[in-house]
Amino acid sequence: MTIFLIVLLTALVFEYINGFHDAANAIATVVSTKVLTPRQAIALAAVFNLIGALMGTAVASTIGKGLVDTNVVTMITIFSGLVGAIIWNLVTWWFGLPSSSSHALIGGLCGAALASANDDWNVLNWATGLWPKVVLPMILSPLAGFFGGALLMFLLTMLIHRLRPRTVNNVFGKLQLLSAGFMAHSHGSNDAQKTMGIIALALFTGTKSGSFDQLPVWASFLRTPEFAINQWVIITCALVMAAGTAAGGWRIIRTLGHKMVKLQPVHGFAAETTSALILHSASVAGIPLSTTHAITTSIMGVGVAKRAGALKWNVVERILWAWVFTLPVCGLLGYLTQRLCGALGYH
Repeated sequence: MTIFLIVLLTALVFEYINGFHDAANAIATVVSTKVLTPRQAIALAAVFNLIGALMGTAVASTIGKGLVDTNVVTMITIFSGLVGAIIWNLVTWWFGLPSSSSHALIGGLCGAALASANDDWNVLNWATGLWPKVVLPMILSPLAGFFGGALLMFLLTMLIHRLRPRTVNNVFGKLQLLSAGFMAHSHGSNDAQKTMGIIALALFTGTKSGSFDQLPVWASFLRTPEFAINQWVIITCALVMAAGTAAGGWRIIRTLGHKMVKLQPVHGFAAETTSALILHSASVAGIPLSTTHAITTSIMGVGVAKRAGALKWNVVERILWAWVFTLPVCGLLGYLTQRLCGALGYH
């Protein structure tokens, strides 16, 4: 029971960090265009993240039982995967790099599971899990974000090119409130579910291993003989992510909203709408998509449509390297953490 409580606390720490690490995904553009102040934008993101997190469990099921063989998963496996993801999230947040919390968690879990299985690569579910729901979307979603953002920006330019700049800014300043809310909702519906899946996996693992056999009657709700997303898990993750979002993530907000490309309200609307549509579609399909990849590439596409030289490519290059390293580095961190725990006698 003690180890479960440690795992639960670690999962909620990850969820909180995810909230402020990825807060920039929803609000960087609305802050940089000065439609909302940072405080107003964070409040909006926190509310809509909370609402989105309460919608559906398809992504949670993918994370909890669709990526690795649950038969080899122990509480230490889950703990190790979370530690790997938390370390990477804190490092990238410190340097202001908008990396993927989703891929950090997936990489950490896979690395820890591989260590738990004594390097048996068969524990990784490639055919129906990792390839179609992680690797392929990791390739396709940035492309969809880039070209979708560029196309929408091109179409909007055709519609507004005869309007006065002041009129355009006023109209899209109001519309950006809707697109930022939609983006925050989509982020919550996808990202919060990942921690839900991890906690559900911990409950299933604890029940299967007999860790909960001696629980008092009042705590019987923890027993989960079959993998399931319980209501208290959903509410807890939603609230913790909203709290993390409310804490803000100024370093990453500066990178996305100011350093990469200069945006006006119409550009922010195009980027947010594109990425929100991609994320919403992924959530419905149960795909744990990277919110960071979707919004960052949408901003890139909008920037290129605005003017090819508008993007600051040195910043883009740093972001891309962070994306490339996230899965393998977090996999290694999860693997090493599990090995260290094993060496200390914890399995």
